[in-house]
Amino acid sequence: MRITTDDGVGLEVEELGTGPPFLMVHGFTGAKEDFADHAPRFAERSRVVLFDHRGHGASDKPEDADRYTLDRLAADTLAVADGLGLEQFALLGHSMGGMVARRLVLAHPERVHSLVLMDTSPGMPPSIDPELAALAAGIALTDGMTVLREILDEADTLGSDADKRVRRERPGYEELNARKWADVAPAAYAGLMRSMIDQPDQLAQMHTITCPTLVLVGEEDQHFVPAARAMVDVLPDARHVVVPGAGHSPQFESPDAYFAGVDEHLRRTSDRGPGIPVRSE
Repeated sequence: MRITTDDGVGLEVEELGTGPPFLMVHGFTGAKEDFADHAPRFAERSRVVLFDHRGHGASDKPEDADRYTLDRLAADTLAVADGLGLEQFALLGHSMGGMVARRLVLAHPERVHSLVLMDTSPGMPPSIDPELAALAAGIALTDGMTVLREILDEADTLGSDADKRVRRERPGYEELNARKWADVAPAAYAGLMRSMIDQPDQLAQMHTITCPTLVLVGEEDQHFVPAARAMVDVLPDARHVVVPGAGHSPQFESPDAYFAGVDEHLRRTSDRGPGIPVRSE
């Protein structure tokens, strides 16, 4: 289905199942297909909502880089929830999607029933060099995404042994990543990269997030493991899961452990309202 935001951008949305609503928010240069492997299993107990960010996948792609910010993506996520009539929901954000989820729950805590922060950070990603990121944003706009891809493949900033294993062993995985990349608008890459660089660190504010929160990270995601630990230390009601054999994308790299961690969190929190604590571990 299609949901249109208040500034006229159409977002491609997919729903599966019935039950407590569960919004899954993909990361930078990703797509809703990042969650496709596990969405049917989550949908056995939940109303799963997947969508493509503006500038990604099958959603509209405005040509102005200024129309792509983390705050705008948080507003888009709420637009999806509002368009589906969801007053409260469980929310998962992966990588940049976790930054979007963090901003959303800080601004609208009454909307989020439970939270999953997956391979993300409380501020600028520690893997990003601001000068190189600004250069990459400029290359996306001036030389295009194909040229940028060649440069980034050489750098491999988020690469891990787990990622290399999945690329080598999973049929169609390289093709999936190529399709997702081809569907990213240069303006989206540039605008969101700049927004991630410029964002304030919100770690100190995260003590106000009272909903049950799962902080999940792949053990090989070296740049985000310390960020995950820092968020767990601040959040009032957090559980920490380090996924063995996984890097930045545990849903692909260690799928059984990823699903088990998220599914347990959803089961433990599905009958609780915002601010009602569960036992932390």
